Amino acid sequence: MPLAVYVLGMAIFAQGTSELMLAGLLPGMADDLGVSVPDTGLLISAFAIGMLLGAPVLAVLTRRWPHRRALHAFLAAFAAAHAVGALTSDYRVLFATRVVGAFVYAGFWAVAAATAIRLVPANARGKAMGIVAGGLTVAAIVGLPAGTVIGQHLGWRAAFWTVAAMSVIAMAGVAATIPAGRPDGDVPRIRDELRAVAVPRLWLLYGTIALATSGLMVTFSYLGALLEETTRIAEAWVPAVLALYGAGALIGITAGGRTADARGVPTLYAGFGGLVLVSVALALTAGSPAPAVALVFLLGLVGFATNPTLNSRGFGMVAERSSSFDGGGRGLEDGGSAALVAAGNVVAFNIGITAGPWLGGLAIDAGAGLSSTAWIGAVLGALALGAVALGQRRERTAAAVGRRARPRVNA
Repeated sequence: MPLAVYVLGMAIFAQGTSELMLAGLLPGMADDLGVSVPDTGLLISAFAIGMLLGAPVLAVLTRRWPHRRALHAFLAAFAAAHAVGALTSDYRVLFATRVVGAFVYAGFWAVAAATAIRLVPANARGKAMGIVAGGLTVAAIVGLPAGTVIGQHLGWRAAFWTVAAMSVIAMAGVAATIPAGRPDGDVPRIRDELRAVAVPRLWLLYGTIALATSGLMVTFSYLGALLEETTRIAEAWVPAVLALYGAGALIGITAGGRTADARGVPTLYAGFGGLVLVSVALALTAGSPAPAVALVFLLGLVGFATNPTLNSRGFGMVAERSSSFDGGGRGLEDGGSAALVAAGNVVAFNIGITAGPWLGGLAIDAGAGLSSTAWIGAVLGALALGAVALGQRRERTAAAVGRRARPRVNA
């Protein structure tokens, strides 16, 4: 696997720390900013809103840029947004910096995925995307608990400054490993890219991603508050429990990366089924520390096991279509459709990240309690299972129609 793929994963770690660490900073930020915990939780949704907009917009606007230049620009803007966020005391300004930071983070995701896909053969896409997305898992293991500890001892602003510094360091890694230019003539036409991604199965996949992600995030977004207020775990132990979530996520994404290319559908069934079971169990045992802690670990494992499959599956769906429409014989890796496919993945994931905290906040504000978030997660996980089954049924139907339409050759 090229070193550049690992560097891209490290850059995702730097930015993903910011995406995740608010789960452990919500109580302190709410007190400092003078808003409620659910309102502070909307900062997580603000981040997702920025990513919803940034992925497709920046994938198109930077399509003529060398990938290294685009990745550098995104990291610089991300660091600047966090510096402003660390300096403000206005909730609205902080909300805006979350949107801006996420906007460029989304662009980084799309270009980073396209770069990784270009660097590896088709049968290694799942593994490569597992490494890139694994940066987010490392953020869950290291960045999330570390950000929580920094926030508890030095204040949430110090955590923001730390993210800004890590983003600057990531720029150096990108400069050292990502090629400076792009191949001659590799400027895909927007029309060809849009035609290449006009695949119904791809859009069903995007819907599946949104459902599964919201099913995980509805619980994860309020996990720190759940552990403190419902499970009654001491505040000092919350970072350690969140680290267990990250450890489960690392195991899950590592295993999922190994099965994504050869056994993608079984991986989705196992992961989504596990999400349903773990969410139900957590809702039933949230008041008991021992089972709740174990289930937090399992939540990370099943939640991230499907990530490499979800991130890589769409590229295979449009590869042939991209090759047929680019007019020059270039495939997905060279034709440029990869960035748009990756942008769709980012949008779908962040629809889920937006919807999850919002649904959880509605339930909490309605007086259903923090454990209600896990019940919502179970329902969404079941819907994701249904979407996978629907996709498989459509594939079997299409295959059967194709066989019947094939002309018979008499011996």
